[in-house]
Amino acid sequence: MTFIPDTATLIQFAIATVILAITPGPDMTLFVSRTLSHGRATGFASMAGALCGTLIHTTLVVVGISALIVASPMSFLALKIFGAGYLVFLAWQAITKGSAFSPEKKSGPEISLFRAWAAGLGVNLLNPKIILFFMTFLPQFVSAHDPNAPGKLFFLGAMFVVLSIPVTAPMVFAAEKFSAAMKTSPRVTRVVDYLFAGVFSAFALKILTAQAK
Repeated sequence: MTFIPDTATLIQFAIATVILAITPGPDMTLFVSRTLSHGRATGFASMAGALCGTLIHTTLVVVGISALIVASPMSFLALKIFGAGYLVFLAWQAITKGSAFSPEKKSGPEISLFRAWAAGLGVNLLNPKIILFFMTFLPQFVSAHDPNAPGKLFFLGAMFVVLSIPVTAPMVFAAEKFSAAMKTSPRVTRVVDYLFAGVFSAFALKILTAQAK
């Protein structure tokens, strides 16, 4: 099939994908924190949203919209501000509503799976570093002169998602186990809340310093 790259390219891409999948980022922080606070299903919903964002980024690269966003200073600045602002909002939520896994908070309102999915999608799409990453990462595995380049880019984007699942899913299961242990330590849960808030804030700062080069 013409849209499938050669075996050597697939092996190289698979190795790079696994390495990138285990690298901490806003997406990983979000679905782990959602698992800790609201359970495994919510964590998986956030992870699914982030993976859907990956497919959208792949599509944007194929049609060239990502290049236009990065080439426009105002568009790139707006994306950085929105992305950083959203992470700051998540940091604020972690502090004010983070300890949902403490026993006394279980009667409070739960986050719907759709909201969790949308949060994962939002964190992914509003991260300009991901746009820059996909613009520079995917094209390395496809020749610009290849007439089947669009199909191969889509295939690699889908492959990225498929390979990421078995790498990131165990983190959700591990977070669920950790969450059960945390129920007996309310004081420690607040430390975790502030830890996640700090991580989200740090990623917000990294986003604001992203350069379109």
